[in-house]
Amino acid sequence: MADFIRIAPGALVIGKPLPWDVFDTSGAVLLRQGYIIPSDAQLERVYERGQIKPVVSRPRKFGQLADQHASNPFAEYGDLLATLEATLSAITSQAPSAKKRLLGSARMLERVCKQAPDATLALVHLYSINPTIYEQTLFYGILSHFIARQFNLEHKRTTSLVLSALTANLALIPVIDQLNASKHVLTAEQRAVIRKHPERAVEALQAAGISNSRMLQCIMQHHEKADGSGYPFGLSGSDILPEAEILALAERYVAMITKRAYRDRMDIVGARKLLRTLGNDQLRPAIPKALLEILGDYPPGVVVRLANDEIGVVKKRPEGHRGAIVSTIISPRGTRYTGTFERNTNEPEYAITRLEDAEAMPSMDFSLIWGFRNL
Repeated sequence: MADFIRIAPGALVIGKPLPWDVFDTSGAVLLRQGYIIPSDAQLERVYERGQIKPVVSRPRKFGQLADQHASNPFAEYGDLLATLEATLSAITSQAPSAKKRLLGSARMLERVCKQAPDATLALVHLYSINPTIYEQTLFYGILSHFIARQFNLEHKRTTSLVLSALTANLALIPVIDQLNASKHVLTAEQRAVIRKHPERAVEALQAAGISNSRMLQCIMQHHEKADGSGYPFGLSGSDILPEAEILALAERYVAMITKRAYRDRMDIVGARKLLRTLGNDQLRPAIPKALLEILGDYPPGVVVRLANDEIGVVKKRPEGHRGAIVSTIISPRGTRYTGTFERNTNEPEYAITRLEDAEAMPSMDFSLIWGFRNL
């Protein structure tokens, strides 16, 4: 069984979808990615019996898988996270491979975004309950990529933006869990760490031999605000790079839909409402507008109730006059379907009537729902 490794204690969270398939000691699938562990007792059994296939910690060459088959963001999720973690570690340790690893990580992420945009956007919403710092960082990269494409930014600028998104919070990694877990007002020392993190990230990147000037400028400016109230330099208006504002918005949106110790998470309705206000004095108005267009009223990965009382997950955003596609999981009687049924929300019977509680999300086989299983 050399192809499998035991799951490390602490790697899984109750109430959060599994990030990968879990296998038993014979190599058979025990639980599919997307299954939600409901209790401490089952969590302990998974740690006792469960194992996973090791993920690749080295970035692939750009396009390596693209010629073989379409990307499955769910199958590659663990690989993307492991590669990102190894990349950021290489940067902080000033490893000779740091620059190559970083570019490889960005290209892997760009590939899944281009080849499976709805499924990749779904990752942000399916795993936003209690994301790790590496998951949050991955989400910043995903959202930044989509916003850049919405503006038709040239490829070089888009890649620089994604590189910025993957590294801008490098200096916060050692303290982010403590900050997120705090229920109290930040101390002066914690605020100083936060305000210094853009400069410290740039210093770490330069020390690792990474000198992309637009990327470094984006990182340095991503907490500036159009009205001059941001940091570290108090820049305003057109002195701030558009890419820096895109990254700022990506971070802001992920913060909105992520639960913290000191506040609940927003649902998509509340997040969209707040996004509409950010063009007043903090960002160029076109940037939050672009994200609103990308998300739609109900982005992929959110759980909804339909007019016929079925519960499902949004699989695909509307195209033209076609409504969003929802894969239903729960019947009107509240029983679990053995499979799923696709519903077009343009049809009155299947119109979305409300969001369901994301923290009570039903278990799902993500790859099967999005059509990747057995391809």
